[in-house]
Amino acid sequence: MTAKMASSMVEHGEDAFRKLFKFYKRRNPPPDFNEVINFAKPINNDKVFHYELNSSPLNEEEVSKAGLQPVKDWRAFALRGYPGFIFISNPFLPGSQQYWAKQCLKNYPQKPNVCNLDMHMAPAETENIWEQSIDGIQRKGSGKREPKTLLEKLRWVTLGYHYDWNSKTYSPDHFTPFPTELHSLSHRVAAACGFPGFNAEAGILNYYRSDSSLGIHVDESEIDHTRPLLSFSFGQTAVFLLGGAKREDRPTAMFMHSGDIMVMSGPSRLLYHAVPCIVPAPAGNPLPSCLSQTLKSEPQNDDIIQNVNEGDWKVCSWYLQTSRVNVTVRQVLGSGQTFPNTETLSGAAHTSMDSCQKSDEEGETGTHKKRKTESGYERDS
Repeated sequence: MTAKMASSMVEHGEDAFRKLFKFYKRRNPPPDFNEVINFAKPINNDKVFHYELNSSPLNEEEVSKAGLQPVKDWRAFALRGYPGFIFISNPFLPGSQQYWAKQCLKNYPQKPNVCNLDMHMAPAETENIWEQSIDGIQRKGSGKREPKTLLEKLRWVTLGYHYDWNSKTYSPDHFTPFPTELHSLSHRVAAACGFPGFNAEAGILNYYRSDSSLGIHVDESEIDHTRPLLSFSFGQTAVFLLGGAKREDRPTAMFMHSGDIMVMSGPSRLLYHAVPCIVPAPAGNPLPSCLSQTLKSEPQNDDIIQNVNEGDWKVCSWYLQTSRVNVTVRQVLGSGQTFPNTETLSGAAHTSMDSCQKSDEEGETGTHKKRKTESGYERDS
């Protein structure tokens, strides 16, 4: 099926989003990506226009400590028909993505944070996912078939206010300290996008293997929807679909490359969206070039970004050659707000106890090709 046919197939029908999701998820024959917006290249699309960021509240030294280029040098875009949506094409300084990738793979899955493995393993078994995985990863090149490591089985991690996948709520009783460095990064990005005072209170990390996808959903479980949702990507490229307030609305497809940041605010905060596929890496270049870069100067003690040692990066780069990590950061409560005592908040951030990603690990939780969404269970095929 051609890209032109992909356009026409979703102009009508009761679930236009679902049809395009299945088109890009298809493996044989592979989908045509010609209509996917690529913000990393010169844009020739009437729907895309440059977005003016606010650099005044942030000096260059402040953003560089978080591994970001000066705000004036960021390439930011918006989409006609999607007010409040901002796409920032890799604003990270060369070498700084290695630090954030290591945090996502080595540090954030550690206790007291919560991950999908906790749902069917004893706490002692998931105490140190990184250390338990290193030996198995180092044996992967021996030619002998090795069992999957815990790192390879990781599907999601929650930070701060931990999202309850069953009740689809956050609770003051289910909270661990939010990582200070990730809060600082998020605070700076939000300020540049016109949201000073953003308070990062909850994070969901999704770990995508080459066969993973993220189902169609709306992020509406946060009590305050006036604050933006921030999304950071590291690793392999994904196709992201941004739809409307109804599933009948035709979505727009775009690539999310390593280092890209998306901000969903205002009317776009409650739009349907999904990730139908991870794009196969180019032959001979399994690791995105921006992840091969090292820091140009030695970090200072008060910098957030620090060097990643060779041993840690060897594990990270091996993982990211075939995988992607996405970090979404949210402010759960608005100024002066508190958690309700009895109200059950409906709607879903992502889905199911093993996220709404479909992968070869789904059989462990018995979801197989089904996964729980905000409207119940749905199949991919």
